[in-house]
Amino acid sequence: MTPTPRIGVLALQGDVREHLAALDSAGAEAITVRRAAELESVDGIVIPGGESTTMSHLLGVFGLYEPLRARLADGLPAYGSCAGMIMLASNILDTRPDARHLDALDITVRRNAFGRQVESFETDLEIAGVTDEVPMRAVFIRAPWVEKVGDGVEVLAKVPDGPAAGRVVAVRQGQVLATSFHPEVTGDRRVHAYFVDMVRHRRHPAP
Repeated sequence: MTPTPRIGVLALQGDVREHLAALDSAGAEAITVRRAAELESVDGIVIPGGESTTMSHLLGVFGLYEPLRARLADGLPAYGSCAGMIMLASNILDTRPDARHLDALDITVRRNAFGRQVESFETDLEIAGVTDEVPMRAVFIRAPWVEKVGDGVEVLAKVPDGPAAGRVVAVRQGQVLATSFHPEVTGDRRVHAYFVDMVRHRRHPAP
C-alpha cells in the first residue's frame, strides 16, 4: 500500500480549516504549516485563499518566504486556490509594489479580476483530469484570472459562459496546480483528490 502523503496547509491566513478537512477526506495526512521545520516535514503544500498581499507580508514575518521558494524550486508539489494562485504566479497585475510572490508557475494573473469586473459568482466547470461527465460547481470570491500562460503550463479549465467566458481559471505546470476558485468550500473533493494523487506520484513514481 502506498504510504499516506503528508500535505501541509500554509496557515498564516485564509481558508485553512476547509483545506485541512478536504485533504483529510481525500486521503492525505493534513497538517498546518507556520514554521520552517513544519514545511520541511511535508510532501506537498496548499496555499489557501485569503488576501495575497497580507499573505506575502506574513511569509516574511514567519520566516517562511525563502524556505518555501527553495522547496518549490526543488520540486515540492503545490496547490494554490484563489490568493494561492496569485502567490504561486510569476507575474501579478493590479497588486501592490511591495508584494512578493513565489514564481512557481509561469503565468500572469490579474488580482481581484472577478471581484472588480464581474463580481463574485458560481458556475459549473469542466476541469481536465479532474471532472469526467459531471462538472464541478466552482465558487469565485473576488478571484483572479489567468491573463497569460507560459509554454509549459497546461490550461485545465476556462469559464464556459457569461461576462468572463473564456477566462482561464485552472492551470498546472509540472508539480504545481492552481485554481481561481475555492473547491474547499463546496464539499466536492475532486480537486483535492487530484492534488493528493500528484503528491503520491511525486513520492512514488510509476515504474
